[in-house]
Amino acid sequence: MIQKFLDYIAIEKRYSARTVGEYGDDLKAWCQFLGWEVEEFDPKNVDAEDVKAWMIDMLDRKQSPRSVKRRLSAVKSFYKFLLRVGLVKVDITRAIVAPKTDKPLPIYFRESEMQGVKINQARDWNEEMSEEEQWVHMRDYLMVELLYQTGMRRAELVGLKEEDVDTRQKQIRVFGKRAKERIVPIGEGLCELIEEYRENKCKLLGGQVGIGTFLVRKKKNGEWQAMDAQTLYNIVRARMGEVSTLKKHSPHVLRHTFATTMLNNGADIRTIQTLLGHASLAATQVYTHTTFEQIKAAYDAAHPRSKK
Repeated sequence: MIQKFLDYIAIEKRYSARTVGEYGDDLKAWCQFLGWEVEEFDPKNVDAEDVKAWMIDMLDRKQSPRSVKRRLSAVKSFYKFLLRVGLVKVDITRAIVAPKTDKPLPIYFRESEMQGVKINQARDWNEEMSEEEQWVHMRDYLMVELLYQTGMRRAELVGLKEEDVDTRQKQIRVFGKRAKERIVPIGEGLCELIEEYRENKCKLLGGQVGIGTFLVRKKKNGEWQAMDAQTLYNIVRARMGEVSTLKKHSPHVLRHTFATTMLNNGADIRTIQTLLGHASLAATQVYTHTTFEQIKAAYDAAHPRSKK
């Protein structure tokens, strides 16, 4: 039953493999709390009190409200599915309210830090490096710039195909959550960097195509393969760790940086929503709070009457 639900959200709802995996883990934890194996789950033997008891148990074990809310979301989605296919007559999770969570403001890199990445790129370039070393150096820098200049998610960049990048029209076709397509414009400088990367990639692979936009060598046999999400994460973390004192240096922080930079320089919130691929404006409005915090800090620092 649970596997049918996971197949449903993967195939019909087109959730990402990562999301499907997380839902599977959450429902497995739910079954373990009930004392069952996943294959033994029987919705007829569960009621709302069981769900509430599970929430309390998780909170008692010091799980964060955010984690509890996420796991409850998986169970709620599962029961909507059961109701839809007629396996239950009542959704026992409908009236259950998840614990409140504080929404932290998104962190982002300063413009000077992003400039530092560019400076390091030029500083670390060495003519004595092999062609492959030079290309890898260029690849890493291009990935950081793409995340910063387009606001793409990590999975979107990993899944980017050559035909999705049109430097003549100066735009990239991005496939987001549930394969939703959006078009993101790019600047002249980024287009030139992409073309240089493509030219060197063609030389390195001898014209071989179809592997992926960004490549990494396999450790076992040395063959080239498409970049995976974890390797991308490690590369970005290393690059941004050289220039930033933030605790997090992830690709998602670059996405936050893109949105905050756009907003601070006068972009309309609806435009940012479209560029980020947010289904709801509420998800984008968190960046307005970030900007307001900047304004408030500047006011407190500059105005003599801001403090008692």
